[in-house]
Amino acid sequence: MPSGAAEHRPVLAEEVVEALAIEPAGIYVDLTYGRGGHSRAILARLGPAGRLIALDRDPAAVAAGREIEDPRFSIHHAPFSALERVLDELGIALVQGVLADLGVSSPQLEDAERGFSFRADGPLDMRMDPTMGPTAAEWLAQATEQQIREAIARYGEERFAKQIAKAIVAARARAPILRTRELAAVVAAAVRTREAGQDPATRTFQALRILVNRELEEIALMLPAALARLAPGGRLAVVTFHSLEDRLVKRVLAAAAAPALPRDLPLTAREMPQPAVRILGRARRPSAAEVAANPRARSARLRVGERTGAPLDRALLSRIGPDAWRS
Repeated sequence: MPSGAAEHRPVLAEEVVEALAIEPAGIYVDLTYGRGGHSRAILARLGPAGRLIALDRDPAAVAAGREIEDPRFSIHHAPFSALERVLDELGIALVQGVLADLGVSSPQLEDAERGFSFRADGPLDMRMDPTMGPTAAEWLAQATEQQIREAIARYGEERFAKQIAKAIVAARARAPILRTRELAAVVAAAVRTREAGQDPATRTFQALRILVNRELEEIALMLPAALARLAPGGRLAVVTFHSLEDRLVKRVLAAAAAPALPRDLPLTAREMPQPAVRILGRARRPSAAEVAANPRARSARLRVGERTGAPLDRALLSRIGPDAWRS
């Protein structure tokens, strides 16, 4: 078993494998390898002629994936928005299934040096790919108070964003905010009330992680590409963990599942053309037993879309940007 495999429990693993309806000889993509829980479940269903391609922008996840010795499997250091580039490099046009688990993996959260969590002190980093872009500390050091307030309100849906931004700016004037617990203490002092069981810093840390990693931008780029690369009958399965990304996924799938016709065109239901995507049921949630065994699964949602043989309006989907969750 690869390093770290036992440390991370894949969320909705059985439901994901069922949703993908895996064909033994099919080609599948795991866009967010993490520590490989979903990938191993997919490999267990594939036959000798099947193939699984995994992506992850975290070098630690890629290193763990390279410990899998299976000729049917390959892993690539890339963000999931690079799906089409990776497939083109491999000479693959269409696949039978794509999985995107949008959660932060347990090893990322539990490694204090990564800076994702306020529960242990560590450098305020938060980058999923530590080789790319500014850290959360670097962004906070140069952002204006308005930019901080807008980011925390937008990505954290934090009603105390104004007070938190003001406190951050005041604190950094005294000394740079470089550690996770330093930031958590600043936020705690600014937020006097919070929902039962939730740390005052939860929403601020979520907001900074989403911003630093451009998570919503990545999702908005990935979804049209994933749907475009599905063969007829192929399925896209997306596991979300917070409302912003879930609304974005829901809107893109709904747009792809709507027939591209003028609203006033006089057609009966039987005459309506087939949409490019068929949404398979409502969003699925983890069972009570799974949440009890893995509390981090409690906010997870699984949405599934299946490609039909109808053309996909890629341009329409590409216009649904990272702010689509607002509408």
